[in-house]
Amino acid sequence: MLTMTRQRSSSCLQVEVVASSAAFADLRTEWNALVSRSDDQIFYRHEFIETWLNHFSTGEWRILLLRDMAGCLVGVLPLLRGWTRLHGLPIRRLSGTANLHSGRFDLVADQPEHASAAFLDYLGGQRDWDVLILTELPGQGRSRALEQVAAERGFPTGRWSAMQSPCCMLPATWEELEAQLTGRFRANLRRRRRALEALGKVQVIRCSDSVELVEAGIQLELSGWKGRAGTAMAQDVDTCGFYTDLARVLGAQGQLALWAMYLDQRLIAFQFGLEHRGSYALLKPAYDESCSRYSPGQLLMAEVLRDAINRGLSRFEFLGEDMPWKQDWRPDTRSQDWLFVFPRSAGGRLLQSFKFSLLPRLRSITRSMHR
Repeated sequence: MLTMTRQRSSSCLQVEVVASSAAFADLRTEWNALVSRSDDQIFYRHEFIETWLNHFSTGEWRILLLRDMAGCLVGVLPLLRGWTRLHGLPIRRLSGTANLHSGRFDLVADQPEHASAAFLDYLGGQRDWDVLILTELPGQGRSRALEQVAAERGFPTGRWSAMQSPCCMLPATWEELEAQLTGRFRANLRRRRRALEALGKVQVIRCSDSVELVEAGIQLELSGWKGRAGTAMAQDVDTCGFYTDLARVLGAQGQLALWAMYLDQRLIAFQFGLEHRGSYALLKPAYDESCSRYSPGQLLMAEVLRDAINRGLSRFEFLGEDMPWKQDWRPDTRSQDWLFVFPRSAGGRLLQSFKFSLLPRLRSITRSMHR
């Protein structure tokens, strides 16, 4: 397998393509240095993406790097190449290294416009893809530059909002956050905590390196509605392996935050979170549904938020789609998008028109016919 190729762009920036795990592993130091000075989010860091690739990658690796004249890494866009179907049509896809377990994904670059131009120059010279699909993008992230440059250079594009993801900017004190909540929700928390404590000893712990607690949390999730729906971590080898390895890798770096609430010795609520540069990201919550009348998940959330504020964290990211239980905490929401870029060809223009013009019209006609 090809491990690395190089192509010089017209702006004296050099595009490299990494296609092996060994070559990618060697990039850790300079990759993380780029992330730290551009958009330092844990989801973009080398160890997170490497763990994701080890469990979810299918098809050919096509990790795009951009270097300046001095050889410094100034841009990255990790991609995979494979086949997919676009509304039934088999097509060759380039996709970002992201899925629903990724938190978010984006182009990472010192100068997003220059990086976008260089990467698009490279992709425009390739004839082995029919669509580039980037998912889990922040609505106002660096992918906006990629979209703009693509349109300026004649690449057909399209974007749609996949979800509104909730996020809280944390105030200086717990009392300030509590004051933002509805009186009914505050009263429910107090009443349910008292009722739970009447059943036995309630204990809450936070740790950053317990494999046993990760496994217990996975089993707790399996016992609930996700287990019945077939979407629990334990029911997919790759998903379970991803979270287990992520806990091991980021736990060693002090970035893992595991939370557990026990009733006597019984685990009744769990959170798998990550902490990085003042931000807490909630990847996986779970609770014992037999205790649902006491809202153990929300009681644990109160403990986590209080602790985050006391330790000076500035942001709490619920991640995923907006849901009523998340809205109880009065978060803001941020758009999370998908971006489609098609080749500058008749086929690319046809696919873009099919996806973003013809299909929406057909759906609108179908809906009107069934009213």
